[in-house]
Amino acid sequence: MRRPTLTDRNVRVLHAIVQLYIESGDPVASRTVARRLPENLSPASIRNIMADLYEEGYLSQPHTSAGRVPTEPAFQSYVSSLAVRRVLTDELRRLRFELGQVGTLEGRMERSSQILMEMTRGVAIAAAIPAASQALDQVDLLNLADNRVLMVVVTRDQMVRNRVIHLKEPVSQDELYSIRNYLNQNFSGWLLADVQQEVENRLQQEAAAYDAILRKLQLLYENGLLELGLAPEVHMDGASNLVGLDLHLTREKMRDLFRTLEEKRKLLHLLDRFLEKPEGELGIQVGLASAHPAMGELSLIGVTVQMPSGVAGKLAVIGPMRMNYERVMSAVVHVGQALCQTPA
Repeated sequence: MRRPTLTDRNVRVLHAIVQLYIESGDPVASRTVARRLPENLSPASIRNIMADLYEEGYLSQPHTSAGRVPTEPAFQSYVSSLAVRRVLTDELRRLRFELGQVGTLEGRMERSSQILMEMTRGVAIAAAIPAASQALDQVDLLNLADNRVLMVVVTRDQMVRNRVIHLKEPVSQDELYSIRNYLNQNFSGWLLADVQQEVENRLQQEAAAYDAILRKLQLLYENGLLELGLAPEVHMDGASNLVGLDLHLTREKMRDLFRTLEEKRKLLHLLDRFLEKPEGELGIQVGLASAHPAMGELSLIGVTVQMPSGVAGKLAVIGPMRMNYERVMSAVVHVGQALCQTPA
């Protein structure tokens, strides 16, 4: 439904109601609004404006004699009027330094999620979305007990993947060193898909049967060496912060909400759905019922950034509809800035 354009006066009244509701959580009365507004509007004038806002869907009235409560469109109007607070240079420098202390991209995403949770007391999500074409940086292979081998693959975008593969026959650590050196010397800088294709081509050549290193390499390859999916790295912190909120959920629905937040696939779907803004532009979604029935009284604030490694990062905070939007918006933007300014 397309709502009529509000007059400036009605917008000021509406945003005052939203601010008061965020602060108290109680339905807002006209007299309270009159005391908040700097302009000289009588409670009767404000009641007339609130009646218009109610008719236009910006306010609801939980009880006949109670004040009014802002709806999702009211919150959306309010947050669209907010500007991101400028962060102090020292604070941004501190964030960059803290993230720079972490050696891997996965570690930086995990720390970003923790920092956002600490700054906002909401549910913080940080995801690194790998590029479709990743280049190999280096491989490491470590011998484990019971004919198992730990494979560690680092790509040029600084994403690290670990996988344990099981072999039918033993391979010594010296042989693993030789295979590692062979792969790193021949294929560092190649796209992963091209590495797999070239390794397969070489193993099919007749000469491979007479080369000890290639024979062992074939053993590892047949057991999953270099079979790496492009799975995003997703971290979430602060789900317990939802426990103290009055979300009007049954115990079963609250459990369902927690299960949803624990599933990386669903978190990624949530980010993809509501962070469609251009890179660096803040995305705000008030009310998440369309994503999950138990999220009707929650909002999401997030941003997509491009990191020096070439990986796309998505940062978001989920909190109550009554959250401190200015603080959360500022935290998301500035952690995003620090993340994309931290060298890989």
